[in-house]
Parts: sequence; C-alpha cells; structure tokens
Amino acid sequence: MNPVSANVDALHLAVAAEEKRAGWASSRWYETTEADPGGIVVGRALDEHPSLVIVAGGDGTVRAVAEAMSERGVPLAIIPSGTGNLLVRNLELPVNDVKRSVRAAFSGSNRPIDIASAELEREDGTRLAHSFLVMAGIGLDAQMAANTDSRLKKRIGWLAYADPIARSVIGNKQLSMRYQMDGSRTRSLRAHTVIVGNCGTLTANILLLPDAIVDDGLLDVVVLRPRGGFGWVRIGARLALNRFTHRTRPGKLAMRGVPELGALQYAQARSFTVRFGEAQQVQLDGDDFGMVAAIKISVRHRGLLLRVP
Repeated sequence: MNPVSANVDALHLAVAAEEKRAGWASSRWYETTEADPGGIVVGRALDEHPSLVIVAGGDGTVRAVAEAMSERGVPLAIIPSGTGNLLVRNLELPVNDVKRSVRAAFSGSNRPIDIASAELEREDGTRLAHSFLVMAGIGLDAQMAANTDSRLKKRIGWLAYADPIARSVIGNKQLSMRYQMDGSRTRSLRAHTVIVGNCGTLTANILLLPDAIVDDGLLDVVVLRPRGGFGWVRIGARLALNRFTHRTRPGKLAMRGVPELGALQYAQARSFTVRFGEAQQVQLDGDDFGMVAAIKISVRHRGLLLRVP
C-alpha cells in the first residue's frame, strides 16, 4: 500500500473483516516509499508465495506493482486511492468504496488483461524497460505529467492539468519522428502529441481511444496533429462526441457516418517503435520518465491476472 494516498485505517478494518469472513490467514502488509513505488516490496511479497496481492494506491503504484507481477500467475486486486485511478475506471471497478473493493479482492474472479512493455532509449544510448497498463504519452500528455503540481492535483483533481494544457496548446510545438508498426516500413511524421494506449478513457471520462480493449492483444495509437487553435477546438469537439456516442451500440453505428478528423489519426498494432528528431519527454500511466531519444512499445497479451468483482 501507498501510505500517503491510501485510507490506511479503513483498509486494515476491511481486510480484517474479509479475512474473518472467508477464513483466510492474516495478510502481510508492505508499504511503498518515495524511493520504491512498489516494485521492490511486491518482489518481497511474491517470495512468500501469496494466493493474492492487493495494491492500494494510485495509478503510479498500480503500474509499479503490476510491472513486477507480470506473467507471475498471481492475481492482483486494486484498491484505488489516487487522483485518476484510470485503470479501475476503464474496467468499471469499484472506486471510492474500500469495503466493496476489498470484498471483490477476496471473493471475486480472475480476469487476464494485457500489459504493455516500453523500452526507453536515452540520448546517451542507455536503455531501460518499464511496463504500463493504461497509456504512454509523448508531447502534451507527458508535459502534463511532468509539469502539474502534485499538491494542486491532490486538492482539485484533473482541473490541475488546465495550466500545462493551456501552455502546450498556445505553444503548439511539433515533434518530428520516424516510426514503425509491427515491423512495417519506417515512416516520417510531425505531430504535437503521440499516445499509445492499452485502455481508452482519460481523466474526466474523456474517451480518447474509442477502440481500445484491455485484453485484445493490441495497442491503440493516436497522433494529434492540430493546425492552430481551431484544430484544437475540433479535437475537443470530437472527444466530447466520443464520450457520448461510443458508449452505446446506436451511437457507434451513428459515428460510422462521421468523417474522419485529420487532426486525430488512429492505428492499432502489436508493437510500435518511434525515434525522435530531438529528445522528447515521456510518461507512463501518469508518471514522468524523463527525456528519451526513442521508445519501443509492445504488448504482452493477457500478461497480468487481475482480480475483479
């Protein structure tokens, strides 16, 4: 658990009640720290051969724990306690209900979902690998993760992103890149923002990737290429439309007649490799991972076992 974001007292009471109800042995507790967001402590937990691992924290804590648990075969349950909680919202799991979340952990069923791997290459050629469950972002998305005040985000939630969004939109800085999808020929592109997702919905219930499915074995890629302020208005209008039309079958059918928007370009692939003209900031599930010269993203199909109601 992340002791900063989790409701520790409520969590202890709920876990104790479910242990008693289900006849389980006492759980073992591990706290994350600023130096270890979850990867090291979950390794210690897995050494104890648990029947289940519960993670209580925000998207960053969930990402770090899931990275260490990928393909280990132990189910992972989530008690959301962050600002966005995007994975649980995309999966429509309980939010803001510790008792219900803990009950689902002890008595739910297991659902395998995809987990994405990102190999980051720094400007000096060094490489490091990390995983993510929701989205990886380059451009505006990464700047939001890096430049949003964490205290403000905790106080007012997604509205804290307004300032970095406004600065990025006004600047409208483009990035140049060369990319490949599933080993196809290399293509060149200039864009404002690139997002690669395993899930489709952003903060404030904005549906960015309408075709994303968390267990289809595919990555969904969207490239934002607005031309000036009006281009951003059109993107905003289309995302608002997505939010309502893609939730129902009639809405999806209606969207088939809507012309594609050049400022929003979509694709799907099992792997996505991109090299930038100059180093760019990257975020994984809302955590800033600094500047990269290139990134290779692939998907591990059903690589994580999730406990759901």
